Amino acid sequence: MSDYSIQHKLAQAAAAGEAGAAAAPKIRIRNLAKIFETRRGRFAALDDVSLDIPAGSFFMIVGPSGCGKTTLLRILGGLETETHGSVEIAHSGSERPLNSMVFQGDSLFPWMTVWQNAAYGLTMRGRPRAEIEEVVGHYLSRIGLTRFKDAYPHQLSGGMRQRVSIARAFANDPEILLMDEPFSALDEQNKLLLQGELLRIWDETRKTVLFITHSVDEAVTLGDRILVMSAHPGKVKTVIDVPFGRPRQVLELRARPEYGALVYNIWEELRDEVRRARAQDEEGVRS
Repeated sequence: MSDYSIQHKLAQAAAAGEAGAAAAPKIRIRNLAKIFETRRGRFAALDDVSLDIPAGSFFMIVGPSGCGKTTLLRILGGLETETHGSVEIAHSGSERPLNSMVFQGDSLFPWMTVWQNAAYGLTMRGRPRAEIEEVVGHYLSRIGLTRFKDAYPHQLSGGMRQRVSIARAFANDPEILLMDEPFSALDEQNKLLLQGELLRIWDETRKTVLFITHSVDEAVTLGDRILVMSAHPGKVKTVIDVPFGRPRQVLELRARPEYGALVYNIWEELRDEVRRARAQDEEGVRS
């Protein structure tokens, strides 16, 4: 593929995402429940969750600790099976993988270089070498790690390792990108930089993204819609539309007064759930 071809593919993907957002949802979740059997009995992680997630949207999930956010993502990623309810994902029918995940912790292969890690998904799919070189080169350039392509994970900072994880996920070209608090372990400066880089890469592709975060600021900065979940068992408390257009500049967005007002409103929705989750934890310790 030439430089033109990859840019043409990205433009097509972005256009398809925008068109899909107005059509049928990419993900339909109906009456979803998940119950775990534990030594202390049955634990309901999710209860009666119903959602429609449009194609091409950046969908954020916030909620108190233990509300089932990660369980929901793992069900969507095929790593857990629901107890009740249904999940329908509209597959395009192409050879692209259905999803890729970016985790909170370090998920790079320590014995592989930056380049090999970023190319892993494409390599496992047997893509032509020329395509792998162009796609991986493109995303390493976008995250500013081209000159580190031969480095190993232990030679990188935490922020650089997460940038490689993001490049690997986008290079694999999944239909859905699942992100579980990928920036939570980073300092504020690296977090702001990575948010900006993620937005720039996402603007090229307009993939359907589900992103878990504990940060209301991060949810408003990145998202099109924000799901606020209740304390466990996790339910849909509300879904909030983010009114800010794209492309977005992280710092400029946060300087706007309406940004602060939206963060405050979401925190108002979330605060009682955080208190309820804390009370549940304290009750669990006493029992």
